[in-house]
Order: sequence, then C-alpha cells, then structure tokens
Amino acid sequence: MEIREINIHIKRNFNKWQKFLKKTGITTFSPKETDQVERTFVWEDDGEIMATGSIAGNVLKYIAVCSKVKGHGETFNQLVSKLVNEAATMGRFHLFVFTKPQYVQSFGYVGFHVLAQVEDGAILEAGTPDVHDYIKNLPHFADQDNSRVAGVVMNANPFTNGHRYLVEQASRENDHVYVFVVSQEASLFTFAERFKLVKEGCRDLANVTVVPGDSYMVSYTTFPAYFLKDNQDVAHFQAALDAQLFKQQVAGPLNITRRYVGSEPFSKTTDIYNQELTRVLPPDVEVKIIERASNANDDVISATKVRAAIANDELAVVQKYVPQSTLSFVQNNWSDLRARIKEGSLE
Repeated sequence: MEIREINIHIKRNFNKWQKFLKKTGITTFSPKETDQVERTFVWEDDGEIMATGSIAGNVLKYIAVCSKVKGHGETFNQLVSKLVNEAATMGRFHLFVFTKPQYVQSFGYVGFHVLAQVEDGAILEAGTPDVHDYIKNLPHFADQDNSRVAGVVMNANPFTNGHRYLVEQASRENDHVYVFVVSQEASLFTFAERFKLVKEGCRDLANVTVVPGDSYMVSYTTFPAYFLKDNQDVAHFQAALDAQLFKQQVAGPLNITRRYVGSEPFSKTTDIYNQELTRVLPPDVEVKIIERASNANDDVISATKVRAAIANDELAVVQKYVPQSTLSFVQNNWSDLRARIKEGSLE
C-alpha cells in the first residue's frame, strides 16, 4: 500500500476521507473535531483508502483500518508508528489518544497506556513527560499521607470572589488544598493570566497551593468524541472520563480525599459535570458542592458576568464580582481585553 499525506481541509479530499471513515463506524465530523486536524495520512491501494490517521495538537485521532486489510494488526501498528514519528518531527513527544474500549489493547501494543476508561471510551497517553512526571513535579508536603488533602479545579476566566469563596471553604476544612488551574488556551484570559490571578487571589491562604492542570485537568469541552455514535450522551461521557482521570491518576498519588465544586444554577453542561463527579469519585474522593457565592439581593457571582461587563464597557460592574488583584489587572488591561472580545470567539 502507498502511504501519503492529504489535506482534509480541501473538500474533495475531505469527502473521500469521510466516506472511508463512515464505513469503519466513525460518523461524527463536526467542525469542532475536524478543524483541529493539522495533518492526515492515508494508506491507499489502487487509489482506495484502506487506513487513515490524523494529528491534532498532541492528540492522535480519526485512526481507522479497513476490515478487508490483510495483516490488520500490522497495518494498525504501522499507522500509529507513522503518526508518532511525524508528531516527533513537529516537536511533539507526549501524545494522547481517545478511543473505544475494545481498541485499548491494540494501542497498548504500540506504547500507549491507559489514563482513564469508562463504558464508552478511554484516554491513553504515550511519551514524556507523562502523568507520573506531572505528579512528581507538583509540590508535596512532609505530612501529606496523614493529612486531609482537598482539590479544586477551575478555569477562573477570570478569578472572581466566587472562586475565592470556594477556595476559602476548602482551606478552612482541610490541611492542604491543591487548586488546579485548567491550562487549555480557550478563554478570554490566557492561561498565564488566569494562573497569575488565581495565585494572587489565594496568596494569603497558607495551606493552598496553586498549580497548573497541564494536560490532566482538561476542560470537558475539549475531549474528542468523534468515535461516539450520534445518539450517545457526549457531555456525560466527557465528564465521566475526566472524573475517572482525576480519581485514578491525580487524587490517589496526592492523597486528595475531597473535591470542591461550586453549585451550577445556570449551565446545564456544568451541572452534568458535577453530577458525574458525584457519581464517579466517591467513596475514594468525597465531592463537596458549595452553594455559589452571592452579593446583595442574591446576585450570584460568576465569571460570565465579569466577561459580559468587560464587553459592555462597565468597569463598575466588574468591581462587584472580583477581588482587588483581579480588578487591578482588568483595569490595567481594559482596552486589550475588550479588543479580544471584539475579535470574536473568545468566551
């Protein structure tokens, strides 16, 4: 078979590629999934696609081999090895795969190991630095194994008085608290800005340690789900997989026995996420849902309101919802933040 690279962002290539993948049972081709694809390789026999795989960031996706291929396993191994090698030429040595449970063993043969698995899918990784390196490089405490340790995961876009209230609750009720800041760059405030604001907003809490979530505190909106059927509940799948990853790879090694989340009166997706955390994490990790903090007249504090106020040029409204450290940053970067919003899709 001939191996060649194609550009799936050219319509004729996309149509041929999509037709092949549909035959293998992959049916989801939303722009959210396909726009991220940077490179795609196909194995062809007389012009007919027999296998394919793609690279999107540090994720390998849309991997499929036709059932008619002789030496199916060997072709699969060659395909994944090709993708890994090409990713290396792009400077990417730490890779992830999201797949159906029945293919986990196949990826294991080519160097991937499972981070988390649920009924509908699994997430695996290969290369370095891996999850063990991530845990090893986090701050640890001398009495960690004998202490009550809690975790809080937040995007903090930006850090508000509501986030502060949640962390304060965890700080009062535990010996140590890890605040994991989601590292994904998909927010109005950059990761570096969000991380800085969370650290500044928690600086006076001696038992709170703010750390980057890296690749392991992934927002549930970023999990690929292209291999699921259209009628499967993607939000529940993504949240459950994220919860399993936290439970198996992070909470155990750090002796985290509590996870704090805010109640979610507005977002159905975030409410589903809280439901899955409550279902998946116990009994190993207790889930404590804290009622969202409010200002006077039951004005619930939220980062969404802060971003809306920036968009509407209402600095006085921002001041109602954020600590001084966040307010100072917003004031000093007001024009830039408003320009980012006007540029388009940042939320």
